[in-house]
Amino acid sequence: MAGALPIRYSGQALTFMGDKGRFVLPPDFRNMVKESSEGRVLCLASHSRFGCLVGFGLSRQLELDAQLDREEEMASRVGREFDREIRENQLFGFKRIPFDDSGRFTMPDFLQSQGQVGDALYFQGAGPSFTVWNPAILAQQNDDWNGAKAACADLLTEAEAKRK
Repeated sequence: MAGALPIRYSGQALTFMGDKGRFVLPPDFRNMVKESSEGRVLCLASHSRFGCLVGFGLSRQLELDAQLDREEEMASRVGREFDREIRENQLFGFKRIPFDDSGRFTMPDFLQSQGQVGDALYFQGAGPSFTVWNPAILAQQNDDWNGAKAACADLLTEAEAKRK
């Protein structure tokens, strides 16, 4: 990974819970996570502002301290309090989840609860990370999420057509 370009996630995908309660990390996301983690390790955490989960590969850890510094500096500039310890717990509180060659992984119960996970997961690329949504929760978001909501709705329609 040294000298490599930073990992940037983009695109959208939808997966459904499969046998044994496992989900599948979609191929485009799986390949990026494998590259970022130099192996098969998915990092997942509850998103600090949205009702979803955030995912990334292990190389993202290297960027988190710099992100903390930027956030602390910005808070200082605008005269806002910044509790670095709380923010560190939010950023570094992710769970490392192994996945197999097909991308199958088991999501811990606490993450399923925090992400309000049902039987489907919608993945939305977000640059250095990606969000993982219950489609019903995404549909409740404000207009800032219209693009993601439309993409998710299309993927759900396609999946339903294939099931028939």
